[in-house]
Amino acid sequence: MSFIDVGWRSLTAEADWLRAADGSLRPGDPLASAVMVSLFTDRRAGPDDVLTDGSTNRRGWWGDAFADQPIGSRLWLLKRRKRTAETLRLAQDYAREALAWLISDGIAARVDVAAEWATTSRMHIAVTIYRSDGARVAVGADWAWSN
Repeated sequence: MSFIDVGWRSLTAEADWLRAADGSLRPGDPLASAVMVSLFTDRRAGPDDVLTDGSTNRRGWWGDAFADQPIGSRLWLLKRRKRTAETLRLAQDYAREALAWLISDGIAARVDVAAEWATTSRMHIAVTIYRSDGARVAVGADWAWSN
């Protein structure tokens, strides 16, 4: 089975299928695509989460109402937070939460997440997935926000 490569545009906060030089859809790694969907799909905010955009919209996918495990992450809650060590810690926690399904579904033995400030308005999230067979897959993504 063939998978299409998914790319993330941090400045516009959009994901899209990537194309090869000839215009065809570029084949990709299904695990990397799953990581991108898990990180950059908005998970519903919990009742204790503070909504920093001033709204009451807790977002999330309507299909999660029927699922045992919600998809996506709460990274969107950090969009207007200040550039602090606490924001980096929360980003790591939210990314780990979003990727926990990889372990519970037996796809990964371990998932490591590191977040750092790439620029004054961009955070870099590095994900390393350790498969049960010893293979290691690294996925990175930049994420821009308005602090």
